[in-house]
Amino acid sequence: MTTKLPALQEWVNSVARLTQPDDIYWCTGTDTEYAQLIEQMTADGTLRPLNQDGYPNCHLHLSNPTDVARVEHLTFICTKSEEEAGPNNNWMSPEAAHAKMDTLFEGAMRGRTLYVIPYCMGPIDSPYSRCGVEITDSAYVVANMKLMTRMGSAALLRIEKEGKFVKGLHSTGDLDPERRFIMHFPEELSIQSIGSGYGGNALLGKKCHALRIASYQARTEGWLAEHMLIVGVESPDGQTHYIACALPSACGKTNLAMLIPPESMPGWKIWTLGDDIAWLHLDDEGQLRAINPESGYFGVVPGTNEKTNKNAFDMIHHDTIFTNVARTADNKPWWEGKNIGEPAYDWQGKEYDSANGPAAHPNSRFTVAATNNPSYSELCEAPEGVPISALVFGGRRATVTPLVYEAKDWQHGVFIGASVGSKLTAAAVGEVGKIRRDPMAMLPFCGYNFGDYWEHWLSFEQRTNTLPKIFGVNWFRQDEDGNFLWPGFGENLRVLRWIIDRCENRVGATATPIGYLPEEDAIDTRDLDISAETMRVLTSVDVEHWTTENAHFAEYLDGYGKHVPQALREQQQRVARELEELQ
Repeated sequence: MTTKLPALQEWVNSVARLTQPDDIYWCTGTDTEYAQLIEQMTADGTLRPLNQDGYPNCHLHLSNPTDVARVEHLTFICTKSEEEAGPNNNWMSPEAAHAKMDTLFEGAMRGRTLYVIPYCMGPIDSPYSRCGVEITDSAYVVANMKLMTRMGSAALLRIEKEGKFVKGLHSTGDLDPERRFIMHFPEELSIQSIGSGYGGNALLGKKCHALRIASYQARTEGWLAEHMLIVGVESPDGQTHYIACALPSACGKTNLAMLIPPESMPGWKIWTLGDDIAWLHLDDEGQLRAINPESGYFGVVPGTNEKTNKNAFDMIHHDTIFTNVARTADNKPWWEGKNIGEPAYDWQGKEYDSANGPAAHPNSRFTVAATNNPSYSELCEAPEGVPISALVFGGRRATVTPLVYEAKDWQHGVFIGASVGSKLTAAAVGEVGKIRRDPMAMLPFCGYNFGDYWEHWLSFEQRTNTLPKIFGVNWFRQDEDGNFLWPGFGENLRVLRWIIDRCENRVGATATPIGYLPEEDAIDTRDLDISAETMRVLTSVDVEHWTTENAHFAEYLDGYGKHVPQALREQQQRVARELEELQ
């Protein structure tokens, strides 16, 4: 198979001349092709079959130990000016980046196959979807892209019809950390990645296209590409509200997306539309609608068990690619928090020794098709997307931030999103546990200057009168002994119910400088072992702490200089004044 689109064929030919592969293969996206790739990788040792009785059609991939997470310090936005990329990004000029990458890609695919992967982010027939083509020399990447995107012949037909696509060039290279770079060229709608096989660096349809490049596309085209889950919450009376939530890594995104209602809330149902990325468009009536550009999950597996996320736990028992987990003696995957079995071999394939650290890598992953999920919604393939009732921003904070609070208006909601802070996690290289400001959970993923990004968010207020309400959440408040105050997991539905009640104007709220907080007893705590005093702490404002928090955010805004929207400055100053009045 080749293509009828000259621009695509010419690009593939030019890459082949540069990288010099032994073969070129155009991916069709069929199940047969996937099975052949799995067989090929099993034969060459890239994949190891797991216990086929307990985990049918599941396989394990072990990465190079230096290649186990996103490398944000080696990820660049390559725009004409550094100012356009912003302080939130590493910058390199397009000329310098192309020169560096051309040198690294020269001959990089000798002895390998060049795979051409046409893919569509979002339903094939949705006007909100966007297409791309990834060229890679990794069969592992091809197999993961099959699970994560609408990949193959149907996507190629759309690309040929539209005549445009995001170009993604990837090679594992020699896996040398000193020769590992991920370059994004927003103005060219192109990506180049070399030296890594890790998903976030190598599956170019995911973070690279669906967030970094798409956020730039979204700004120019008038929509939003966001690091958000999409969940449908169905009440006992059959009414469903769709909520999009932005949460940084390890802040409960997958668990919330696949939440199982507690027994104390009979009749409630949860529908999973997506666990990681949402593309948000205004329809002709001004309603904000969302699609999930992905068709699978690339999730962090440690901590996943029947209690924390039964749907995820169940869905990864078949047709799953595991990366960097441990194994039991009977060849089943194992990870910290699984609560079943014992590790015999660690994530590097060595006999397990607890002195060497965790058996599974803290950022070990599963890749699985979304249709495996028991709470999968068929609306994932709806070309029109789903209407969004509420947008939610959250982080992982032991203090300060309440369990839930509502923005006073759209501008205040953007302020709440911009001020999100959270602990650094194992998904990114860095100092794990350190608090960092992570606006809209997009710090590693926004493809241009954050100041301009906030201005783009604010612009939606001028385009429609029917924007969704915005909320902040924090499941992770702790007491002085480090105990969590809120039970989390399925009980978070109680908070979602309050959010929906607020969207429908069914309940009142208490006005505070930081937003509207739940009134006493507004959140149902029946059957929970939680005191009235704890709920008071979870739903109140510590004026002293918030004054410090707000001042820190003002300093953070200063780092973006003239690009900071005046509306955000005014929101910060308003909160400061109102907090001062309470002192």
